[in-house]
Amino acid sequence: MMIKSRDTIRKEILSLFRNHGKRAFRPKEVIKRLGYSDNNEYQLAREIIDELVQKGDITAIKGNRFIFKAPSGLLEGRLSVHPDGFGFVKVEGHEQDFFVRSRRMNTALDGDIVRIELAAGNPKNARREGEIIAVVERGRKTAVGTFEHAKDYAFVVPDDKKLTHDIFVLLDSVGKATTGDKVVVSIDSFAKKGSAPTGRILKVIGRASDPSVQTLALAMSLGVDVDFEDDVILESNQISGTITDQELARREDFRHRTVFTIDPADAKDFDDALHVHPLGGGRFEVGVHIADVSHYVRPGTKLDDSALERGTSVYLVDRVIPMLPHVLSNNICSLRPDEDRLAFSCIFELDRQGVVYKFRVVETVIRSTFRLSYEEAQDIITSLSAEGGPSTAHPLTKDLSVLVDISRVLRKQRFENGSINFDLQEVRVELDEFGHAIGIVPRLRQESNKLIEEFMLLANRQAAFVYGQQKHVFAFRIHEPPDGDRISQLAQYVSAFGHELPHREGLVTPQAINALLTAVKDKPEGPVVEQAALRAMSRARYDANNLGHYGLGADFYTHFTSPIRRYPDLVVHRLIKDRLAGLKEPEGEHIAQMMQHCSQQEVKATEAERESVQLKKVEYALDHVGQEFAGVISGVSKFGVYISLEELLVDGMVHVRNLSDDYYEYDERSFSLVGTRTGRRFKPGDKVRVIIASANVEKREIDLEFVRNR
Repeated sequence: MMIKSRDTIRKEILSLFRNHGKRAFRPKEVIKRLGYSDNNEYQLAREIIDELVQKGDITAIKGNRFIFKAPSGLLEGRLSVHPDGFGFVKVEGHEQDFFVRSRRMNTALDGDIVRIELAAGNPKNARREGEIIAVVERGRKTAVGTFEHAKDYAFVVPDDKKLTHDIFVLLDSVGKATTGDKVVVSIDSFAKKGSAPTGRILKVIGRASDPSVQTLALAMSLGVDVDFEDDVILESNQISGTITDQELARREDFRHRTVFTIDPADAKDFDDALHVHPLGGGRFEVGVHIADVSHYVRPGTKLDDSALERGTSVYLVDRVIPMLPHVLSNNICSLRPDEDRLAFSCIFELDRQGVVYKFRVVETVIRSTFRLSYEEAQDIITSLSAEGGPSTAHPLTKDLSVLVDISRVLRKQRFENGSINFDLQEVRVELDEFGHAIGIVPRLRQESNKLIEEFMLLANRQAAFVYGQQKHVFAFRIHEPPDGDRISQLAQYVSAFGHELPHREGLVTPQAINALLTAVKDKPEGPVVEQAALRAMSRARYDANNLGHYGLGADFYTHFTSPIRRYPDLVVHRLIKDRLAGLKEPEGEHIAQMMQHCSQQEVKATEAERESVQLKKVEYALDHVGQEFAGVISGVSKFGVYISLEELLVDGMVHVRNLSDDYYEYDERSFSLVGTRTGRRFKPGDKVRVIIASANVEKREIDLEFVRNR
């Protein structure tokens, strides 16, 4: 006799309850009615009844009976859990999310789609509270964490602090895992409300003490897919990089132009290149050549499905997790020097004032002549302004001279037209051969970086303007104006430093924000105000509808220039190619769904990148515990004082509990902590001296103490 599948049994049980909507059944009655005589089917049916209760499809009533109850007056949304155990449910169509106390979480985990029942409103609290009555869909099926094994039980402590339960491990799944390993564990089931989930060990990543394992495990814990499936690798390995005569014949050939790339010194995925050629009359042909990934990655393939699922490459502090397998990202699609490559190129005719006279997008073949690092390009640019001219003429000196002139004009015009000038300091973590942090240095943004940035921005804007008209399906990079309440709060915040941010009921112009950023530049409070202004901005995202790009002051904008590492760029290439070929456009809803997914994946990747840097910062601070440093207060809350250490370029916190010289209260008007007895005040922008008291790599936290408190 064949045992029925879990899915079949689930459908049969739910159908029974649905067809007898007003009748209650005990589990034994359900099993008898549906004829589940096999013991395995019996046990499976009992599990499924519990699952249906958890999802809210059926309801438990007195006497161990269950009844079908179609949900009414309930809301569904995605749960976000705070490490302290409480959470918030975001429901589509509701501006404000709903607060859920830890005791009302049921068995829900961070990222789950849940069904909530609202509590009565409280006039003293604008945020409504709810209780989770069912988990509709699990947001995650696995977790990453540190494995612990005792004699008769084992568990995993999740790395993601939003997962507030340890995960108990079935002992028959332990395999070769030992205490102290970083592992991937499944999240299979909950015994009951408030209990810990159970699961099985799926993979051993490595020792938790290994710095490289820590970084990889961190990314995996945030949902980054680090390995390609075998069929994706097989498919990519079958792609030939040979360019046929037939393909050459149908493309415009730019191999006679001096094409070159400028990238970080350690880059391997070169997805953009430039050339400039004088046309006479003060005009130039400028080519922005982009790797033609769409020629190799076709819709409907395993490779394309994998790229869409990933959405983006992830640049961790010690490695790149690519969107495409290395055979494509580092070889066939990479615009490597002295090799013929297929490109999709933006060809401009413009002058030194940045005026665009002609523009077209065309499939090309190119051959990069030079591969410059940003540092090498900067040396050439610097030599242009040297007294007496360049001491040694590089073959690209004239080309870079023209491009620098044009990029300076483009940049100036961009800011005049409303592009916001965020110029926040980024850092680069230096690692030893074992992956341990040995230094943190500022990441320089020189004119060579800005040159590339301006021409990529120009290509993105022009492609969106020409091909993103409303009657056509397109994919945009959008950035909506900031929320009015956030701008009002920002204006109040900067007023504490003596600065103004003019706005009208939260409506603010980019020019006003730029004026603020200019006013605080090189002042002690500058970095603090810049970060506050950045946090007040909306998050840029992808969309099939054009809402403009507030931060760049652009009515039309897209991402066209990095298809090796961003899936939306690949979509834009396909849409333009289809338009040029006169092919039928895809459904707009399909593009909209892809863009929403890519936006979500970008958020995940950004968090992984940021947290990997923070991990190494804490690791670096651990080597300096007990040492004294100068710092500047970057923020204050009722929990403590946040401080940036100027020499180490790391951030930490002095907890209120460690301020033993007085009782401190938070002053909302001045964003300060104030001692009730001494009047001592800590406010953003103040210079202080602190000692690194401790550093916790697992929590990625640095604890500081003020020197005078010692």
